[in-house]
Amino acid sequence: MSQVTQSIGRLIDELGKLPGIGRKSAERLAYHLLRVPSTEAIGLADAIRDVRENVHYCRSCYNLAEGELCPICSDSRRDSAQICVVEQPRDLMALEQASVYRGLYHVLLGRIAPLDGVGPDQLTIDRLIERVKEGGVREIIMATNPTVEGDGTALYLSNLLAQLPVKVTRLARGITTGSVLEYTNKEVLADALTGRQQL
Repeated sequence: MSQVTQSIGRLIDELGKLPGIGRKSAERLAYHLLRVPSTEAIGLADAIRDVRENVHYCRSCYNLAEGELCPICSDSRRDSAQICVVEQPRDLMALEQASVYRGLYHVLLGRIAPLDGVGPDQLTIDRLIERVKEGGVREIIMATNPTVEGDGTALYLSNLLAQLPVKVTRLARGITTGSVLEYTNKEVLADALTGRQQL
């Protein structure tokens, strides 16, 4: 293996720590950064520094924010009577891209996963309960991922919220329009059967 300078080796090592980036990809990225104009490479470094220094969690919903509140919580046109509960900020972004939901969100920053050592006290559940107790919330939409841990987290939250005057719903699941049963994932079919509705 050819020798690289200490700086290039360090860059490759740091890039290799990113999720989904193996050693070869890290090397390609490092050599790409050496070829681009200096302003482009420095721009990337500045963007990384700005994110680390300026981005934190919204004090209300725990979405990513640069001020005290995230852009969604700051938007007076959003329906504050609805709160959609998600596991991570990236889940919130996926729902926002659908451009259908106009309520607020609450980001748990994870899901209950006892095998991974993650309990309810490590999530933002207390703040969610506070938000409901503050009043004005009529519906909590559980949008945790359809996994064993996601479903368990939703069930745990539903039990906590059962004591409060709020409607708790879950994202619908099932077979998408235009799909063929024969090719549908068995978990999707199971969800479709158990979540069937009266016609």
